[in-house]
Amino acid sequence: MALGTLSPAYAGDGQVDGKGGGTRTDQPPAGSGTGSGSDSGADSGAGTIGAHIRINQKTTGSSTSTATTTSSNANWKPPVCWYEPMYTPDEYADFIKSSYKGAQEPAASYAKKRADEDFHKGDKGLWWQVQFRNDNYTDACPVTPANWEIWVPPAQPKADPNQLTPEILSELAYNSTKLPKPPVVLNPSPNHLKVNLGTRVKFEGNFDRVWTTASINYKGIEMAATTVATPVALRVDAGTSDADPQTCTYDLVKGNDGYTVDSKDAACNVTYQRSSGTGTYPFKASITWKVTWTDSADPDGPARQPGLPDGLSTYEQNVTVKEIQAVNR
Repeated sequence: MALGTLSPAYAGDGQVDGKGGGTRTDQPPAGSGTGSGSDSGADSGAGTIGAHIRINQKTTGSSTSTATTTSSNANWKPPVCWYEPMYTPDEYADFIKSSYKGAQEPAASYAKKRADEDFHKGDKGLWWQVQFRNDNYTDACPVTPANWEIWVPPAQPKADPNQLTPEILSELAYNSTKLPKPPVVLNPSPNHLKVNLGTRVKFEGNFDRVWTTASINYKGIEMAATTVATPVALRVDAGTSDADPQTCTYDLVKGNDGYTVDSKDAACNVTYQRSSGTGTYPFKASITWKVTWTDSADPDGPARQPGLPDGLSTYEQNVTVKEIQAVNR
């Protein structure tokens, strides 16, 4: 979305009010909720997105470091913006009259359009306002500046495509999820690997599913979605074609203490066949997580469609491989 003076919601004379007065012409409408802890939920276990969406994450049995989920589908992107319930008719009237007081065009026409509708006073329903996932306004938002707010009656014949739904909540929950990195231990240690000496890749994990709930309960609008990430596979990449094998994949199996795998008895220990010289090899281990979602706060509810892409969490380590020196007498 091109943000600028063409946006009716950017009212005022270019001065920052911050309390409902004239707002800057390069910012979303007052009350949009941006900058309120977007995508912050996973570290602390709770956070907010938009104005009233709560994010809560539950991680079981993990003691490893975490990182924000990487989608296995490079083309997948979370929602940039959406409509969220914000105002009763009386509250909306106060908001418009305060925020657009003394506004110049085109903001003045926007305020007049809403006043001509009498802000839907006396009607049952709520005004929903556009909210942004974060402050990166260079991403295109499909909501037009002519409709920063929309009127939503209780019996809505056809929902706006950008109106908040459990599916949108599931995508926001997915984007906020932080997953444990693979707890991988190399033996010998990463700085002392040897050519033609097998490297044991040990997976020391004690974690289970990770689920994240995005929910809203505001002015009678209540909905939730929960994404559930289950670890299914570990992929090891030696970081060079001069290794046997260069890559391998282990299935993760659920045991008494969570999902785990140990390469000790597997046929996939890594043997480096060439020294890294004065440099290193970029060893990498990645866990693939199967992600499903439910349209409630219950992680064990029935999985809904459309599905979400698999998630990835990655451990990276530069390794040094040296020749074994021998002395002939």
